[in-house]
Amino acid sequence: MQKILLSFLPEPHDPAKLLAMIKALVKTMRPKQWTKNVLIFAALVFDRQLFQIEPFLYTVAGFILLCLTSSTIYLINDIADIEQDRQHPKKKNRPLASGALSVRVAATSALIFGLISILTSFCLDAGFGTIIFIYLIINLFYSFWLKHIPILDVLLVASGFVLRVAAGVSLIVVERFSPWLYVCTTLLALFVSFGKRRAELTLLADKANSHRKVLDGYTIALLDQLIVIVSATTIMAYSLYTFSAENLPANHVMMLTIPFVLYGIFRYLYLIQVKDAGGAPDELILSDLPLLLTLVFWGLLSILFMYLWT
Repeated sequence: MQKILLSFLPEPHDPAKLLAMIKALVKTMRPKQWTKNVLIFAALVFDRQLFQIEPFLYTVAGFILLCLTSSTIYLINDIADIEQDRQHPKKKNRPLASGALSVRVAATSALIFGLISILTSFCLDAGFGTIIFIYLIINLFYSFWLKHIPILDVLLVASGFVLRVAAGVSLIVVERFSPWLYVCTTLLALFVSFGKRRAELTLLADKANSHRKVLDGYTIALLDQLIVIVSATTIMAYSLYTFSAENLPANHVMMLTIPFVLYGIFRYLYLIQVKDAGGAPDELILSDLPLLLTLVFWGLLSILFMYLWT
C-alpha cells in the first residue's frame, strides 16, 4: 500500500517538491470555500440546540466530513475544467491549470477523499451518509454535464446549499426546525449564483463562451431580471419566516433581523453591478467589510433572540 501511494508522489525523496505538491493540493481543495458548509449548523442553531454537547459534536463531525466531501468535488471539477481554466484570466493560476499539481495526484486524492467521506458519513448516521452520497452524485453530474445547461446549472448549485442544511437536520433530533429555512436557503443560493454568473459574464465579455460554455446561454439583461425576481422573493420569504415560523420567539422579535438581510442583499447587488465584483461569493464576503459585518451582526442577533430573548 505504501509503495502504491508513493508512486503518485513526485520524487518523494525531495522534501521541497513534496511540500509544494501538498500546498498545491490543499489550495485545489479550496479551504476558503468551506465557509459554505457552516449551513450544516442551521438546524442546530434554529432548533435551539447550539449549547447541547452531543448535538454540537455530531454537527461538528458532519461539518468536517462535508468539507472533505466538497473538497473532493472541487478536485473533480478542476480536473474536468482544466482546459477552460487555462484560458481564464484568473483561473489559469489554479494549481491544476498552471501545472503545479498533476491530474494523477488530484484524481487519486479525490478518489481517496470521496471514499473516506462516504464510508465515514454512513458510520456517523445513515441519513447523513445518504445525503452526502446524493450530494456527491449530483455534483458529479454537474461537473461533467449539467453545468453546461443554463438555469439548470444554477438550480443544481442551489440544491447543494439545501443539502447542506438537510445534512445538519439529519444529525440531530429536531423539534422546532422550520421548513421555511429550506425556502430561504434555496432563494438566497439562487440569488448569489445568478450574481456570480453575472460577474463572470462581465469579466470575460466576448470570450465568455470559450471559458464556460453555459455563459453562452445567459445575457446581462436576463441575469439582471432573474436577480431582481430572486432577491425580492428572498426578502419576502425571510420576512414571512421571521413572524410565521413556529420555532421562533412568539413575540416576533426576529423581525428585527430583517434590516440586516435587506442591507446584505442590497450591498451584494451594489458590489456586483457597480463594483463588478461577485465572482467568488465566499471571497467577496470575507473581503468586503460591510458585507462581513452585516453577516456577523445578523448571526449574533439571531442567536441572541433565539436563546435569550423569547
